[in-house]
Amino acid sequence: MPDQAFEGTADTAGGARTAPPAVRVQGLWKRFGEQIAVAGIDLELPAGKFIGLVGPNGAGKTTTLSMVTGLLRPDQGTVEVAGHDVWRDPVAVKSRIGVLPEGLRLFERLSGRELLGYSGRLRGLPGAEVDKRAAQLLDVLDLAGSQHKLVVDYSTGMRKKIGLAAALLHNPEVLFLDEPFEGVDPVSAQTIRGVLERYTASGATVVFSSHVMELVESLCDWVAVMAAGRIRAQGTLAEVRGGATSLQNAFLELVGAGGRSAGDSLDWLGGGTR
Repeated sequence: MPDQAFEGTADTAGGARTAPPAVRVQGLWKRFGEQIAVAGIDLELPAGKFIGLVGPNGAGKTTTLSMVTGLLRPDQGTVEVAGHDVWRDPVAVKSRIGVLPEGLRLFERLSGRELLGYSGRLRGLPGAEVDKRAAQLLDVLDLAGSQHKLVVDYSTGMRKKIGLAAALLHNPEVLFLDEPFEGVDPVSAQTIRGVLERYTASGATVVFSSHVMELVESLCDWVAVMAAGRIRAQGTLAEVRGGATSLQNAFLELVGAGGRSAGDSLDWLGGGTR
């Protein structure tokens, strides 16, 4: 785990110290002109869990993650990560988090190994430790054979994996991933999944956004459902699924798409007619 430990809070029953939530969001708003992207959401994401932030395209997931990680300033509201305010104490927060954002931009003219070396030293890690961790991550993520290749020549899956390696290099307490499996081949997806499962098994927290319910159901033990800039449900996988047969069915009901059908409106489609 990272050098910085969670700051505990007292348990009222027995006086024991318990970890604060990995993320606490209160009254978060973001507008772009007349468009409300995030409409006053409250979230409390537990530490040490694999957490899915799910919703349809345009639900506000990326905007929310951008505000939570300090990449985008909210119009209103507060965000705490591991007990630290994102905007009042940004240095403490950024030392505790790793981020794999949407539309990942990397230093294209560096090799994979050079990118990790640069990222680690930027984080203030000793050179020998950076080299050791980089070698291990490249090996585990099946990038060792491509470590001297320029990032510009990496495939989508390779770019996601090297971005994940850079996000994990300083051993953060909370890892934020925006659509980490989007456009990734099954082999790379399985490799990424294995690394993330090992990471959370150590007590760390993963928060990732997705609109693929089957993936979330197979990976996550805690879920928040978002639609039209609002949180529609949050809790354990079982709590959010409720009486539905799958998370997919529960999700469709929560976002108001349960009864949507093309019906007879596309009666001209198919059949070889024009």
